[in-house]
Amino acid sequence: MTEYVDPIVRLFDVPALSVLSVWSVVFRVFLSLALSAWIGCERSEKRHAAGLRTFMIVSLASTVSMLLDYYHMGNGAVRVPLISTASVIAVAIITVNSILYSARSQIKGLTTSVGLWACSIIGLTVGAGLYTVALIAFVGLLVSLSLFPQFERYLKNRSNHFEVHLELKEVHCLQNFVKTIRELGMTIDDIEANPAYAGSGLSVYTVSITVKSKELKQYKTHTEIIQALASLDYIMFIEEMN
Repeated sequence: MTEYVDPIVRLFDVPALSVLSVWSVVFRVFLSLALSAWIGCERSEKRHAAGLRTFMIVSLASTVSMLLDYYHMGNGAVRVPLISTASVIAVAIITVNSILYSARSQIKGLTTSVGLWACSIIGLTVGAGLYTVALIAFVGLLVSLSLFPQFERYLKNRSNHFEVHLELKEVHCLQNFVKTIRELGMTIDDIEANPAYAGSGLSVYTVSITVKSKELKQYKTHTEIIQALASLDYIMFIEEMN
């Protein structure tokens, strides 16, 4: 079997980038930092907790981990990339711990966490000298984070199922809310009292709703439905949950 040569290395005819040398290490570290900085800027612009520096540090650590494994495996010291495996596990633990649950039972930071994990994989790929694969993965990640959210919001806004965070003025108003939902051509799949507001005097619920009416499905979005519900006197606050 012939040795794999990265298409970018072949295109620019720079065979030195395929072997472990001072210049190839500098190039891989620089490329890793550049790609992760781009992703980090996209996250920072949207005011996410994990921003520019976090993405750069994670990608740098992953790239160096792969370079160390590449060196040890080349010398025959080890047969499997132990350091790279440990770095992936470490990033996975960090990303899981960075996921937050708000008082409204909403998951926060999930996309940023998996983006951070994906960025670490790209760092490993750069460290392995698979530049073409790394660039393709980078473009895919960037498109997923920056372009697809609008399309995702459109699909969610048109789906038949959605959840709302509901705050009522009085406990007995819940019966009126259920009645209104049914009159509008929708059904309630589940209602849960939010324990975060226990003892506060507020009646707060997480409500799962299914749209049954053909007219609502065709002409109304979740935003329009929620705006209509928000106009009811007994509702203090209502919003769709992510």
